[in-house]
Amino acid sequence: MARTRLTPEREGELYEAVLDLLREVGYDALTMDAVAARTRSSKATLYRQWGSKPELVAKALRHNKPGNLADIDTGSLRGDFHTALSRTDDCQMEKDAALMRGLSHAVHEYPELLQALRELLIEPEMTGFDQMLQRAVDRGELRPDNPALKYIPHMLVGALAARQLIEDRPVDQAFLMDYVDSVVLPALGV
Repeated sequence: MARTRLTPEREGELYEAVLDLLREVGYDALTMDAVAARTRSSKATLYRQWGSKPELVAKALRHNKPGNLADIDTGSLRGDFHTALSRTDDCQMEKDAALMRGLSHAVHEYPELLQALRELLIEPEMTGFDQMLQRAVDRGELRPDNPALKYIPHMLVGALAARQLIEDRPVDQAFLMDYVDSVVLPALGV
């Protein structure tokens, strides 16, 4: 069946409503009925457009990402990291971190959510990240055999999770930029 094309503005409104509901009630309590009511649309339209709740949530999160990492090319890896981090302000980072904490619990109960997040959010991000790191290798900034290369995403995700856990403080740009300069880049020999 052909999907009716939503305007980018309407699609953005729907995604924002989904993220608002996720923040308010969490993944478990998020229903297509609630999304339909919040967005003044029909449940049938939502299923026709997105197929499932996990796909809708993953696409809403993807839509919320400020650009693609592969598009960032400042000429240096440090510049690329700092540019990527500066795309999101502290307020949005805090909201995103709270959202991801909630979803990190839900993925254990809902394998279809984990699959949708991997396909629609994590894999595209990892591809962009890999391209950013490959450009640094191509420029000669990084050795291609550096064993830390494969752990950089883990380090960054760990920093996001650990700040709240260890310091009871939200993640912000200043923390992440300092973390990149103090931990990530030295691990890469930059």
